[in-house]
Amino acid sequence: MKIIIWGLMIPFIGTTAGAACVFFLKSDLKAGVERALTGFAAGVMVAASIWSLIVPAIDQSASKGRWAFLPAFIGFWVGVLFLLLLDHAIPHLHRSIDQADQTEGPKSKLNRTIMMVLAVTLHNIPEGMAVGVVYAGLFSGSANITSGGALALALGIAIQNFPEGAIISMPLFAEGKSKPKSFLLGLLSGAVEPVFGGLTVLIASMVVPAMPYFLSFAAGAMLYVVVEELIPEMSPENIPISV
Repeated sequence: MKIIIWGLMIPFIGTTAGAACVFFLKSDLKAGVERALTGFAAGVMVAASIWSLIVPAIDQSASKGRWAFLPAFIGFWVGVLFLLLLDHAIPHLHRSIDQADQTEGPKSKLNRTIMMVLAVTLHNIPEGMAVGVVYAGLFSGSANITSGGALALALGIAIQNFPEGAIISMPLFAEGKSKPKSFLLGLLSGAVEPVFGGLTVLIASMVVPAMPYFLSFAAGAMLYVVVEELIPEMSPENIPISV
């Protein structure tokens, strides 16, 4: 049980460490450093999504014979479509920031603050669920998931969360909020991950037969984040927020 608790907390620790940059740095992370962290996180998340989510989902459905891939196929695309709908329903992080930057007046700062916190917080929910699914499979023993594979996924998300925490706390401080308040808002944006991760563990453990769908759903969500969020952030043309 301690392994699960620590596993669920690792992504949150990544967000917290990023938000704590407001106490130590006077400017944004250098573009090269941020892209390197993003690229490393993307690689870890892709590998963990395949070996810790998709492969165990197919292995667990081996009794279906030639159709063993079907639950993983269905769950994967449901996960992708879920994140796609979420992106359309909720302002995208970099899209929200760009729109806020184009507005002027006192209200723009409030809008920017709300959109940044909301976008990062809501994008953290499926990431927390993904970690919860992996650790639920590890705990139940119903999926071929190793503690190392679960840890790799949690660490990959934590590394990705580090710059996310920083891009909330540091611009907020630049806009006039105190360092403690800026740090707190950055920290709270990641608090949803252990909460939803824990809820997913409880739900998944009660519906073990559906575990292949849960695992592949998490894989689809994670790979969507990599393709839609992380790969564009690695582009040299991506200009970080100036504070």
